[in-house]
Amino acid sequence: MWNDAAQHVRFLRTRREFIRDGFCGFGSIALAGMMREEQARAEAVNPLARKAPPRAAKAKSVIFLFMAGGPSHIETFDPKPLLDKLNGQPRPKEFGEARYQFVKKDAKLLGTRRTFKKHGQAGIEVSDLFPHTAACVDDLAIIRSCQGDRVVHSAAQYELFTGRIVPGFPSMGSWVTYGLGSENRSLPGYVVMPDPLGALEGGQPIYSNGFLPAVHQPTLFRAGQRPVLNLDLPEGVTMEQRRETVRLIRGLNEANPLPQDDEFSARMSAYDLAFKMQTEAPAVFDLSRESQETFKLYGVGREPTHDYGRRCLLARRLVETGVRFVCVVSGGGPGNKQWDAHGDIEENHLRMAAQTDQPVAGLLHDLKRRGLLDSTLVLWGGEFGRSPEAEGGKGRDHHNLGFTMWMAGGGIKGGQVVGATDEIGLRAVEDPHHFRDIHTTMLHQLGFDEDELTYPHLGRNERLTLLRGEVISQIV
Repeated sequence: MWNDAAQHVRFLRTRREFIRDGFCGFGSIALAGMMREEQARAEAVNPLARKAPPRAAKAKSVIFLFMAGGPSHIETFDPKPLLDKLNGQPRPKEFGEARYQFVKKDAKLLGTRRTFKKHGQAGIEVSDLFPHTAACVDDLAIIRSCQGDRVVHSAAQYELFTGRIVPGFPSMGSWVTYGLGSENRSLPGYVVMPDPLGALEGGQPIYSNGFLPAVHQPTLFRAGQRPVLNLDLPEGVTMEQRRETVRLIRGLNEANPLPQDDEFSARMSAYDLAFKMQTEAPAVFDLSRESQETFKLYGVGREPTHDYGRRCLLARRLVETGVRFVCVVSGGGPGNKQWDAHGDIEENHLRMAAQTDQPVAGLLHDLKRRGLLDSTLVLWGGEFGRSPEAEGGKGRDHHNLGFTMWMAGGGIKGGQVVGATDEIGLRAVEDPHHFRDIHTTMLHQLGFDEDELTYPHLGRNERLTLLRGEVISQIV
């Protein structure tokens, strides 16, 4: 019996026997490798293909009107009669303490020289800084109780865009294209139009894709008449020749794609997008097709509204052609070139509001008359507000404890005010809403719960909101 059993159970195998018995396993490995290569090729063809959200969406695109530097809620959308009455006096102790960057403990309260009037069917008070925007107040949901965690520009800008106070995380725009893709294969899905006066304290990371695949990075437009260079074919090069060049580059790239090489995939996509933009983008950027009435609506062609008006008009044209997220920045360069009114709140805000009020209102009117406001969520605001106390006599410091932002369109119920700050505008005391609530509400309108849009990174499923946010139910 022992000899018979030994003939059927052998613990040593020849190399030929091992290869024969492992044939199916090697075949599976080879098949898996081939399938991964096919998947890589498929993803490289169109990594920004349109995706359906998991829930019914009320908005399909977002325009963020970023007022960089921190506009004062006290001078714009949040009137404070008591603050005006206490002008020049110390802050009463019953309002508590506040942490500032530059305001000293012995600083005095600073009233505003602005006047507020009621507008719209709801009679919402808006400052005389914004006569054009005030006419649109029935479309606005004004959130007077916004809060953030930091009072320095860079950290506050990171939190506003990415939900974190440090760089390296994806911005709102990148999350939107990651979740929804793009509706136009010939234009970027996510566009940022910076202020021509310069960069912001947070730098490029406030707009970046972070750890999301590189294809979700923003396209930054240039200032001036040519926001994108080299859209025209080189002299002596025909469209067919350029098409052949792109085919050759794509063929070389697809010859041996590396699995999960996001940078390589994004570069392949960029070549394709650059070619497609040469055929379609010139028409989008050609504002000569717009009527003089439209130019007048946005304030294009005259100062001080020409630049911001032109960029707001371009934002409308972009979402009209399927771009998912457009950020139009007001304010750039150091200090007073932004809404950063440390020295003189009157001079700064009169100048910045004069540049943006008519273009913002023109954008809302234009979207509405074209039937685009229903599907386009418009968000207005900065990284924080300004202090009730004076800084240097006539200016206001950074202030994150209570300030104003507003939303319109994209299914938002306008003509209402959400939350409130105390009687001097120091802190949110009624229905406070952190930046994470703004993010969660935006995602909700786009068809996502905050937990339904995640990406695995360093062992955890990351999302736009670090902590759980709440949908601002009053406005949706």
